[in-house]
This record gives sequence, C-alpha cells and structure tokens, in this order.
Amino acid sequence: MKGQLSAEMLILIAVIIAVVAIAATRLISTAEKSSDSIDKQTNETLDMTTKAVKGKPGDFCTADTHCANNRCDEVNTKCE
Repeated sequence: MKGQLSAEMLILIAVIIAVVAIAATRLISTAEKSSDSIDKQTNETLDMTTKAVKGKPGDFCTADTHCANNRCDEVNTKCE
C-alpha cells in the first residue's frame, strides 16, 4: 500500500523532531549565556572608557560631567 507510513518511519520522525528540539533548546540557552557575558563585558568597557576620557583635576571642562570627580569650576573652566 502506497502512502502509508511504517511504524519504523514514524519512530524515526519522532526521534529526529526530538533531537532538533533538544538542539534548539541548547542553542537558545547558550545564546542567552553569551548575551549576558557580552553585556557584562560591554558595560565594563564603557565604564573604563568613561573613566579614561573624563578630565583630571586641572583639565579643561565646561560642565561637571566632563570631570572624573564631577566638579567643574566653570569660571576657570578647569576640573577641581
């Protein structure tokens, strides 16, 4: 009889679907862990960059946010 699936074929299809589902679950889990790690590394890099870019005492500034200690003498345009 054409068009009928054997029991073996149905079992094989079920196994293939199960393997694909397990692989997909593991890939999603790995992607989430990688994403968390990348976020952490990015935040650390941004913090280090911000610290490196902000002015030291005596450096030129026009606003408090330009200085590492967040204190700008706007009259003399220098970080305190």
